[in-house]
Order: sequence, then structure tokens, then C-alpha cells
Amino acid sequence: MSRFLENRRKGKFVWSAPWKMFLIIGLWSFFQPCLLPAQDMDKSNPETDEKTQIEAITVTAQKQEENVQEVPISISVFNDQIIEDRKIESIFDIADFVPNFTLVDFGSSGRSAPSMRGLSAPGTTLSVSTGMYVDGVPVLSVMGYDSPIVDIERVEVLRGPQGTLYGKNAQAGVINIITRQPDNEFRGKISAQGSSFLSTETGDGLGGSLTASVSGPLIEDWLFVGFSGKYMQKDGYLKNIATGDTVNDREHFYGRGHLRWTPTDQLDISLIVAYTEFDDGGTNLALTELGASKLKVPYNGDRKVASGEEFDTSTNSTQALKITYDFSDALQLTSVTSHRVYNDRKLTDFDNTQETLWYGDLDTTYEKIAQELRLNYQKGELKWLGGIFYDHDDDEGAGVKRNLSEGDSYAIYTNLTYPLLDALNVVGGLRYEYQEKDKTMYVNSIKTFEGDESWGSITPKLALEYLVSPSIMTYISAGNGFRSGGFSQATIYDEEELWSYEIGMKSSFLDNRLVVNAAAYYMDIENMQVLEALTPTTSRITNAAEATGIGFELDVTARLVGGLSVMAGFGYSHIEYDKFEDANGNYEGNMASYSPEYTFNIGAQYRHSNGFYARVDFIAYDQMYDDYANLYGRDAYQVVNAKIGYETDRFDIYLYGDNIFDEEYDIVGYSGGFYNQYSEPGEIGLQLTYRF
Repeated sequence: MSRFLENRRKGKFVWSAPWKMFLIIGLWSFFQPCLLPAQDMDKSNPETDEKTQIEAITVTAQKQEENVQEVPISISVFNDQIIEDRKIESIFDIADFVPNFTLVDFGSSGRSAPSMRGLSAPGTTLSVSTGMYVDGVPVLSVMGYDSPIVDIERVEVLRGPQGTLYGKNAQAGVINIITRQPDNEFRGKISAQGSSFLSTETGDGLGGSLTASVSGPLIEDWLFVGFSGKYMQKDGYLKNIATGDTVNDREHFYGRGHLRWTPTDQLDISLIVAYTEFDDGGTNLALTELGASKLKVPYNGDRKVASGEEFDTSTNSTQALKITYDFSDALQLTSVTSHRVYNDRKLTDFDNTQETLWYGDLDTTYEKIAQELRLNYQKGELKWLGGIFYDHDDDEGAGVKRNLSEGDSYAIYTNLTYPLLDALNVVGGLRYEYQEKDKTMYVNSIKTFEGDESWGSITPKLALEYLVSPSIMTYISAGNGFRSGGFSQATIYDEEELWSYEIGMKSSFLDNRLVVNAAAYYMDIENMQVLEALTPTTSRITNAAEATGIGFELDVTARLVGGLSVMAGFGYSHIEYDKFEDANGNYEGNMASYSPEYTFNIGAQYRHSNGFYARVDFIAYDQMYDDYANLYGRDAYQVVNAKIGYETDRFDIYLYGDNIFDEEYDIVGYSGGFYNQYSEPGEIGLQLTYRF
């Protein structure tokens, strides 16, 4: 019996050690009294107020500049300072601090699936339920979703359906990444770090990275340029018992160039080119006892394989041209043109032995061309935008089976914020999107399938926002979202749709030293895309399920006295199948895959004027299932991250620890019980940063 199934049947609440509970209670007991002096702070001192107030953050979540506290969406925002303080280096790190957001590792770099409010896409569709946009460039597939966070201005994570403004594959939310654009200020930063795993099956467990960025004017007020890049290397932590080597070493490279031209005060043109390369030794998967028994091969043990040759490489190249033209202070035209190519080349030894019983040799390419043209109008509380969108997908998968697919999408949309009363605004939006796809399949160069299909979707949204006071805004909303239809082998599945109903509050107290944002929602999901078993051994993607989801999110930030801050986030999401049955069973009442019921984080940060800095974060996830039958998955787990250092105007030095208690949070029984997907060990390291 798997560890996961055994714990679930025992009803085990998996705090791996009681002292972890005591740790978080102790932290809260220590920091909570600090809230009381904050209320008594001398408000007559403007300098003290400025240092303790939480700064306002401007976002473009609704494709217009707005204060995040005035947006009727459940949203978490990370500016450059927050990203640096929390040592956020990838989307995986972002997920730890966003209520009801989980990023699922598929065992290889560059390929991961988001789960927002309990909604994720079946892995074989390669689509996502939470779209990602990097400088307006759409990433609507699991391929290349693990985006590096380098030289970023901010990251906005929107929860709930965003189909009106973002279209397909944004049914559960959107991640909006905005990189830093060059301007008249010359600036640069170099950061280096070295690390070591707290445990490993073999090898030294060493790692390191070098990150650099520089930007400034080539011609002041007219032409600007920026460059950023990162190199990362990390030893593996799984042992090949046949060779004695580690099998999942990592080596990653990322680079971006940004050329910006402002020939007039009204015109702003940016050309952005980015390239990512992943070079991995292999996956972080190993056969379970059940998997070894089914394949009739020896079981190698926990975190051990005996694989033959393996490699896992991928590249992601992006080119984007963004043009904005201001007709006036109120009216702006924006164009975003992008081209993105993701190539995945891997050789995987699925039987985990030196024999060539079951090998996967894949060479796949995903190409997308996208164009968006948008007109924005904003004057006072009146805001309007309208736009058109087009994208073209050209994908090819090569192996014994060769798949060729193409698709085109066309959309037109509009969104309006209209002040009904002094304190009451109505927000309404509508989008029409038309998609067409075709697919051709070959087996050993023989055509086995050829088909095409099209879909049309209308996605409306309506919200009311009411300003209770200058510091408290409430809202209610109803919105529609959808995920693209497609082909599964030689069959067609339709779009998945949902309606979401949400009520929320954005608020600040104590002279903007305490910010509390909360939202509750109900989701009704129809035509749910699932991997339906036709027989015990064959399956396909189809629209075979209906589901209901409820939940809430809470984000709290408190700026206390003496450089001390506390921040916390909590998410609850319960999503279960109302109707789903296939050849292997009836799953009515079961939890959806990759949907932990709670996510939780609390952190405390101290920054002194003399340069001393310290931070600790406690992060927790509930158990989640990997399969519809709820037999396999990942136990509830908690990790603690810590960081301490000394900061100056130009130079910083930190000692950090990620998962300092070396908690294991493996997915046990991945892929129908065949594999364990192993989590990365805890890590301790030293980081140096120099700014110029």
C-alpha cells in the first residue's frame, strides 16, 4: 500500500513533526503583540507614517492601470521588492504565496500545470486552466509554463475566470508577468549564490546560479536598452544504483533583451527577445513497487532507479513587439505582436532498468503567433476598452506516432467601468471567440487520422463595486470562463465551461498599515474535460464530468513598528465531481485532481535601518489527489524558509534556507500508481548581490 493511501485511510493529519505546529504558534505569539503598539504610533510624524504605510501598487490586471485595491478581482501582486525579499525565482516560488494556487511538477523542467481554485487541465491535453501572459505574450500550454522570474517589475496573479479580457484557457485565472522596461536611469545588478542540498541519495548535492541585469539610455529620452540573464546548475538527488550516478542534474540558461524607442512623447515602441534553455539529466520519477510488479522488473527502492540512457532538454524562444500610442491623456492604442516557439526533446526510460523494455523518445515543437490590438479610454471613474485578438498554433510531435495540428482563434472583446453613483460602479464585459483546429496522425508514416473542428464562445462578465469608505471597497461579480476543445487520439472533445459567482472586499486600516483582502466564490463547471477510461487499459480525453466548487481567499499584510512586517495568505477550495463515471468506476463525490482543500502561508520580516535583515516563511498545503478515484496523490505538508543578511545601498549578503527541515512532499502513485514523483530536498545557501 502506498504511503499516501495508507495515511489517507488512517485519517492521518500529516504534520510530520509536532514541533512544526509549535513553531508557527510560537511565531504568531511573538509577533501578534506588535500589532498593539502599531495602533498607538505617533501619527503626527510624517516620516514615521511614510516608513510604516504599505505602498500602493498599480496593476494592469484589467489591461488598464489601476490601484490594486480598486480592482474587483481576487488578486495577489508581487512587485520587485517583494520578489527579492521572498527570494522568488520561478512560478513555483510564486505559487507558495498565492492562496488557492498550486503548480504541479510533471517531473521535467519547463513543463508544469497550474491548478487554480482546484481547477487544472488533464495532462494529456497540454492546455492549462490558468493562462499566463509575459509582457502580453500568451502562454496557454503546460509547455514552457515554468517561467523564470528575472528583472521583473511585478507579477499579478488573478483568481477566477478572466475569459472576457483574456479569452481561452483563462477559466480559473491568469498570471500576468511584467518585466522591467529600460528608461533614462542607468542601473544594473549582479547576484550570485551557492547552495547545498540538506540530503541526497548520492553526489555532493551542490548548486549555484549567476543572475545579471543592466539597462539604461543609449540616447537620453529617445532610445533605451536592457539585458538580463541567468545561469543555474544544480546536482540531482535520485541515485542510479546501476551506475552510482545521480540521474536528474539540472542546468538552465535564460536571457532577455529589450530595446525601447520613444520617438515622440505619444509613441512608445518595445522589442523584446527572450530565450530559455533547460538541459536535464532525467526526470524525478521512479517506479513504485506496484509499477515494478506490473512491468515485471526489480523494484529499486525509494528515490532510486537503474535506468539506461536518459536526457531531457527543451528550449523556449520568444519575440514580441509592443507599440503604444497616446492620442490624449485619456485615449491610448496598444498593439502586441508575438512569436513563441517551444521545443521539447527527451529520451525517457520508463521501466527504470538497464533493459530497453519501455522507452519514450519524443521530439515535439509548439509554435504560436499572436496579435492583439486594444483601444483604452480612461477619464476619472469612467473606463472603457475594446480590442481584437488573433493567434495561430502550429504543433508537431514526432516519435513512432507523429502528430501534426494547427489552430486559429479570432476574438473581439470590450470592457466598461461606469460610475452609477459617487460610491457605486458597474463593470461589464463581453467577448466573442471563434476557434478552429485540425489534426493529422501518422503511425510509422501511415496516416491513421485526419479531422477538423471549430467552436464559438461568448464569455460575459458583470460586477458591481461599492466604496463603503475611502479605505474599504466591496464587490460582487459573475463571470464565465472556458478552456479550449481539441483532439484526443482520433476523437474530438469540446470546450469546458464554468460560471463563477464571487463576493469580495478590499480594505486598509490603521492609516494604511494593515491591508486585508478577502473573497468567497461558487463555481458551476459543465462539460468538464477528463481522462475517461474506455477499458481498464485504454482512455481518452472527453467531456464526461460536471463539478461544483466553493471556496474563499484571504490576504493580509501588516506593517508594524520598527521595520517589522507580517503577511499571511489562506485559501480554501472544495471542488468535487457531481457527475463522472467511466469503465473503471463512478467518481461522484470525489475531489478533483490536483486540488488541495487548503493552502496557507504566513511570514514575518524585519528590516533595520542599520542594514540587518531577517525573514521566515511558513508554507502549508493540504493533501491532494493525482487520480479521479482518489487513491494516489500527495500528503499534506509544510515547509519553512528562512533568510538572514546584511544590506547596504549597493551590496547585500544573505544566508538562506529553503525547506530548512527537509520535508518530503512526494506525489506517491503518479500515473495510476506506477511512479513516485519525488520532491526536491531542503537547501541551504549563500547569496551575494551587487547593484550599480
